[in-house]
Amino acid sequence: MKLEFDANLCRGHGRCYTLAEDLLEEDDEGYVTARGQIVDVPPDQVEDARNAAGSCPERAITILED
Repeated sequence: MKLEFDANLCRGHGRCYTLAEDLLEEDDEGYVTARGQIVDVPPDQVEDARNAAGSCPERAITILED
């Protein structure tokens, strides 16, 4: 599984960051950035990734199934 992050859609709500801190990081202005535009999700973080994607009101995070 992978997460695709669209920084152009992000409005800085921060919901996803709080649910998947190991996959996403916050910039100096409070916007969430991905560690790479497409992030490989380790098996033990799949649930966090799904929760983070589902929490984004802007739909800036897309789940890509392998």
